[in-house]
Amino acid sequence: MNATTGLAQVSTLATHSALTAWGAVSDFLFILVLLSALFLFAWYAGRGPFVALLLAFYSAYAVYVAFPYQSFLPTAPALTALLTRIGLYAALVLLFYIILRRVVVSDFLYIGIFGLIALSFFGAAFLIALAYHVFPVASVYHFTPALDILFASKSYFFWWFIAPAIGLFFLAR
Repeated sequence: MNATTGLAQVSTLATHSALTAWGAVSDFLFILVLLSALFLFAWYAGRGPFVALLLAFYSAYAVYVAFPYQSFLPTAPALTALLTRIGLYAALVLLFYIILRRVVVSDFLYIGIFGLIALSFFGAAFLIALAYHVFPVASVYHFTPALDILFASKSYFFWWFIAPAIGLFFLAR
């Protein structure tokens, strides 16, 4: 083996390792961005609106699953199908957030910083689990095997789905 061949192998190994590491980090970046967005929302809007948002995720999911006009939504191209379904879900979340915001009062609610971080993580994981099991994300983007292990299993979907509710039960006082 000469120096040029050895250098090429080291370069290939370093490039492949860097790309693999970036792929793993970029997928977990989804979780961090969602976690940060939910935490900042809770921090600036308040605990009551944050709880209303988490509950709106559940309400919107219930209506989205029972939505009778799914056949009218586009199925191709894949990106259009994904965006219309996410748009429908987001519109339902907004509708239920407005309704729930009127009934969830923040005067009697306490969630500490640790609780906000945990609930933000559970909310982000809930949305990622929905991306895996409800929305056609797989036709547009392929997550890394590390996230597949956490979110692809149907049995894990239940736990990610119920995590924000359990978190609210234990962390909101």
